[in-house]
Amino acid sequence: MIAVGRGVTDAACFHCGLPVASDTAWRVTIDGAERAMCCPGCEAVARSIVDNGFSDYYASRSGFAATVQERDLMPPELLLYDHEPVAAAGDASSAVDAHIAAAIYTVANIRCASCICLIELRLARVPGVLSAEVNAVTERLHVRWRADACKPSDILAAMRAIGYPSYPYDPVRHGEQLERARKTLFRQLFIAGLSMMQVMMYAVPAYLAGEGGMDDDMASLMRWAALLMTLPALVYSAQPFFLGAWRDIRNRTPGMDVPVALGIAAAFAGSALATWRGESGSGSGGEVYFDSVTMFIFLLLCSRYLELTARRKAASALDRLQQSLPSSALRVLAYPQPDAELVAATRLRAGDVILVRPGEALAADCIVLAGASSVDVSLLTGESRPVHKKAGDAIPGGAINIAQALTAKVVRTAGDSALSVLVGLVNRAGQAKPKLALWADRVAAWFVAVLLLFAVVVFCVWYVIDPARAWPVAIAVLVVSCPCALSLATPTALAAATDRLLRQGILAVQPHVLETLHRATHIVFDKTGTLTVGKPALQDILPLGALSAADCLRIAVAMERASAHPLAQTILQAAADRQLHDIPEAGTLRHATGQGLEATVDGVLCRLGNFAFVHALIPTASSMPAADADEHAESSYVFLASSNGWLARFDITDALRPEAQAVVAHFQRQGKSLVLLSGDRHEVAQRVADRLGIQTALGDCLPESKLSFVRRLQQGGAIVAMVGDGVNDAAVLRVADVSFAMGNGAALAQTSADCVLLSGRLSALCEADRVAAKTLAVIRQNLAWATLYNVVAIPAAALGWINPWLSGVGMSLSSVVVVLNALRLRRAGKES
Repeated sequence: MIAVGRGVTDAACFHCGLPVASDTAWRVTIDGAERAMCCPGCEAVARSIVDNGFSDYYASRSGFAATVQERDLMPPELLLYDHEPVAAAGDASSAVDAHIAAAIYTVANIRCASCICLIELRLARVPGVLSAEVNAVTERLHVRWRADACKPSDILAAMRAIGYPSYPYDPVRHGEQLERARKTLFRQLFIAGLSMMQVMMYAVPAYLAGEGGMDDDMASLMRWAALLMTLPALVYSAQPFFLGAWRDIRNRTPGMDVPVALGIAAAFAGSALATWRGESGSGSGGEVYFDSVTMFIFLLLCSRYLELTARRKAASALDRLQQSLPSSALRVLAYPQPDAELVAATRLRAGDVILVRPGEALAADCIVLAGASSVDVSLLTGESRPVHKKAGDAIPGGAINIAQALTAKVVRTAGDSALSVLVGLVNRAGQAKPKLALWADRVAAWFVAVLLLFAVVVFCVWYVIDPARAWPVAIAVLVVSCPCALSLATPTALAAATDRLLRQGILAVQPHVLETLHRATHIVFDKTGTLTVGKPALQDILPLGALSAADCLRIAVAMERASAHPLAQTILQAAADRQLHDIPEAGTLRHATGQGLEATVDGVLCRLGNFAFVHALIPTASSMPAADADEHAESSYVFLASSNGWLARFDITDALRPEAQAVVAHFQRQGKSLVLLSGDRHEVAQRVADRLGIQTALGDCLPESKLSFVRRLQQGGAIVAMVGDGVNDAAVLRVADVSFAMGNGAALAQTSADCVLLSGRLSALCEADRVAAKTLAVIRQNLAWATLYNVVAIPAAALGWINPWLSGVGMSLSSVVVVLNALRLRRAGKES
C-alpha cells in the first residue's frame, strides 16, 4: 500500500538522500513505514518500485540512487542569473575589485529578528560570500560575494534550504509578492475572526450559566461545537505561526513563532483532551480554552497585519524612488526632424536627443533643447512644487514632465544619471543595523530560549502545587511573552523616520545617521557649495569712469555673449535678471587664456578680465582710480576698460546660502562646536565664518588637511559630523563619524556620505537633527515599554494571575503599542 501526500517525516529523501524541503515533502509508505520524498520524481520512482514488488530494494541497497547536485534542482529561471548577476548599484567595493559581485534579492517569509539572524548566519557559511545583510522593512537581502568562488544560484539554494524563497529583486515582481502576502494574511485574519465570533457564541452561555448552571449534555454539545469552529482558525489561520516555528526548530534558531505555536497547540490539545474526557464520562474533563485559542490567533494576526502595513508604508517612499526609473525613451532619429523611435533607456548615449511627452519621466540627465514646461522633481529633491524649465536648462533623470512636450539632449546615460546614483544609495539604505537594533536582536534571540526553559520550570512547579492549573499557567507564560515587541522597537521607528526624511528630501543611506547625529559634538562644514551657493553671482558694479553701471554691464554682455566661462555666465545672468536691452554688437574678439578677452564695441577697443590684463590697455598708470583689487578680498574682481580709460569693476562672489545663518544658530543652541574647513584662502574662509558666527575656520585646506583635522578631533574624543559637496570632500566624508552630502554636489561625495540632502537645502540638516532627537526618544520609549511589559506580564502569568485569554490580548497589544508609537514619527512628518 502506498500513501501519497504532503508532509515531513525524515530529514532526507528516502529514495535519493537529498534534503527534504518542509513545504514540498512527498510521502510513500514502504513496508508499513511512511517515508519522505524530496520531489514528485522520487515519489513516482518509489511507487513504481513498490508496486512491482521490489520494496526489498530499499532494505538491501548499499547507497542512495545517483542524484544531481542540489543546486541543479533550482528552478531554471534562477540559474539564469549565474550568467548575468544583478549588480547592486552604488556598491563601491564592486567598482574597486572586478572579482566582487553584488546583488539585491527579495526574501519571503521574514517574521522577526530571528529570521534575519538565521539568514545572515547561513549565508555567512556559503563559500565565497563576503557579506549578507537583510533589510527587515523592505524585505530585501543585499549580498556581496567573490564571483570566482560563488554563484547566485548557490545563494538562492542556501536561502531555499532554510525556508526563505528568494528571487533577484525586481520592482514589479516584488510588488506582486507583497500584495499576495497581504491578501493571504487578510484571508487568514478574516477566517480567524469568523471562528472567534462563532466560538464566543458557544463560550458566552457557559460563562453566564456558571458552575452547574448548564446540564452536562448541553455543555458537551457546546464544547464539541467550539472545537469544530476552532479548527479553521487552527488549520488555516495559524499556519504562519506553525510554519515559522517548524522552520526555527529545524534550523535550531528559536524565534518568536516557537512560543506562539507551542501556546496555541498546547491550549488546543488540552481543550480537545478535556472535551473528549467529558464525552467519555470522565467528569467534566477540565477547562477548555477554544475561545482563548481563536481570540489569540485573531489578535496576533491583527498585530501582524498592522505591522505589515506599517512596514509597507515605511518602505513606500524608497520603492517609489526605485520604481521611478523609466525603462524606455523616445529617441529622435535626426534632430530637428520630429521622427522618433522607442528604445530601451539603457541604449541612450550622451548626445542623443529624446522627446519627452507630458506625463513621462526623463530616462537620463538632459538639457532642454526646445520647449518649455513644468517639471516634477519631488522624488529627487523633496520639492513639492513643479519647477519651470526652458531651453538651456538642465533636468535630472527621473523628473516627470507635466505640461508641454520637451525636446532634450542626453548629457549622461541612464546608468550614470542623478536618479541612478540615488537608487544605488537607496539599495544601500537600511542594509546594516544600528547598535540599538543589534542589541535588541540579540536580546530577543536569547529571550525566546530562556522563555521556553522558564515555561517548563513553571509547569513543573505548578504540577507539584496544583496539577489542574499547571497546564493553563504554562500556556499563559508562553502566550503572554512578547519578544516581537523588542525586535520591532528599533527597526519600526527607524523605518518610519527614514520615510519621513525621504519625503522631505533627505536620504539616510546608513542606519546610524540619526543616532550619531544626535550624539555629535562637532559639526564641520565645507564652504563652497555647502555654506555658500556654490555658484558665482554678481554682487556689485562699481563704475570707474563716466558710464553708468547699466551701460558698463551692456558692454560686458556684448563681449561675453559667446563665452562659456563661469564668470561670463554670471555676467550674462545678471543682465537677464536686470532685463537689460539694447545690447551693442562686439567685433574682433580675442581671448587671452586665463586673463580675459578683448573686443571692439561701437568702434572702441575694450578689455574685460583680471587687473593686470586690463591695466595693460590703459595709456597711463595715473588714470587708475583708487579701486585696485585687494588680494585678501572675499570677492573675485573682473575689470572693464577701454582704450580711453577705466570703465567699471564687477564684484563677483559666491553668496552665502539664505538658510546658512539659521542652520549655524540651530546647532549653536544645541551646544555643538562648529568648524569651517575650506580650500579657499584662509582670509576668505575667516570672513565667512565671522559673518555666520562660526568659532573655528581653517582655509587653504587640501583634502589631506581636512582628513587629518577630522582625525585629530576624533582622537580627542569628538564625534564629528561632516557636511560637504565636492569631490575633494569624499575622503573626509568617509572618515567622519556621520557625514552629509549636498544633493546638488558631486556624485562621488554623495556615494561617500552617510546621508544625502536631496533637496540641496542646507536647512534639511536641521530637520534631520530634529527627527534624530524624536526618533531616539521613540526608540527608548519602545524599548522601555517592551521591557517593562515582559518584566511585569511574565511573572504575573507564572503566578497564575493571568489566564491564557488575557495573555493573548496582552501579547498582541504590546506589539501594537510599539508599532503605533513608531508610526507617530511618520504622521509628524505629514503634519510638518
